[in-house]
Amino acid sequence: MVLANSHGARAQDEITVLAPGSIRQALGQLAPAYEQKTGQKVKVTFGSGAGTKKQAAQGDAFDVIVLQPPYPEVLASGNVVNESATPLATVSIGVAVRKGAAKPDISTADAVKRMLLAASSIAYPDPAGAASGVSVNDAFKKLGIAEQLQPKIKLAMAPLTLVAKGDAEIALAYLVDMNDPGVDVVGPLPRDVSTPTAFVGFVSAHAKDAAAAKALLDYLASPEAAPVYTAKGMQPGS
Repeated sequence: MVLANSHGARAQDEITVLAPGSIRQALGQLAPAYEQKTGQKVKVTFGSGAGTKKQAAQGDAFDVIVLQPPYPEVLASGNVVNESATPLATVSIGVAVRKGAAKPDISTADAVKRMLLAASSIAYPDPAGAASGVSVNDAFKKLGIAEQLQPKIKLAMAPLTLVAKGDAEIALAYLVDMNDPGVDVVGPLPRDVSTPTAFVGFVSAHAKDAAAAKALLDYLASPEAAPVYTAKGMQPGS
């Protein structure tokens, strides 16, 4: 398997995949497993959630793409086979505190609201480029405290690092990205506060080999793949 950070030329004997970085850990294990299983080469290029949508909408070359909803611009572009939409997994927004700090109650919406209002500072990814940041903003709005929280918000590419260093009290990010040894993970936000983000795969309308692309997508959504998503902090399926 080849992992790339920028788009490059595609070899004719490989399936090319575009995907958001938040599913990197799972695909980083599943792609080589598929190669070993089938002998089919797979090249995965990772980017941001917003960037991946832009690549699809503007017609960048790929065989399979993984997107985070909503993606109306991609469906309207004609660059994916709309009916090939295949739910792969979901990931929740989690809460983290500095290692050894008291873990707040996040069991209910009211408890989460109290935690956020009491926190001195809250770090999370910038919603301008990260789907997780959009989800956090949506959670604040759902709780009705978005305006109240503005003075204490710290947007950061690595919000857990801020918490680990003591520069922020609470970090909010996808659970799959919470692997900083300097923090303790409290757990996921309740579903009535933050709906888990889905990862949905599509076959390109311009795939070199549509059948091969569909076979890979089916594998990524199969029961065989499910334990990998679970191990990486995701929930298999929709």
